[in-house]
Amino acid sequence: MRTLVVLLCTVLLAACGFQLRGSYDLPWDTLNISGVSDNNELYFQIKRGIEAGSATKVVDDPKEAKASLVVLRNEQHKSILSLSGKGLVREFQLTRIFAYRVVDAGGKELLPQSQIVLQRDMTFDDTRIFAKEAEEQMIQREMQQDLVQQLLRRLAAGSRALKG
Repeated sequence: MRTLVVLLCTVLLAACGFQLRGSYDLPWDTLNISGVSDNNELYFQIKRGIEAGSATKVVDDPKEAKASLVVLRNEQHKSILSLSGKGLVREFQLTRIFAYRVVDAGGKELLPQSQIVLQRDMTFDDTRIFAKEAEEQMIQREMQQDLVQQLLRRLAAGSRALKG
């Protein structure tokens, strides 16, 4: 009976189109990441996402790689959205801009330059500065995780277009 229930659940999940998040079909056996320091948290998150979700291995030497993910821009900005009647900041907008392209070992463009822009609004209270700084750091980490997931989905979608 228990086996039947597990089998039924598996069939229902497969029928509804369920797919595990983080499973990516990349056409490259090896990939180099350039333009971001290899001791950077973003580098580790991209590398971990690629290696955990696909058969692709991230290599340090671009000569050993079939393709290279070239990070062209990786910026974070913080701008004021609104002020109180006394001229104090009430809201900030946090922006993350990430531009990249993928080239093969010979420098030929495989995926054209693309950009991911993420924005989050954050309230601010100058009586709770430490709490708001911690909240901002948490939002920045969440934005970076979102950035990596979007990047991996775009790499997989772009690689499908290369195949087809």
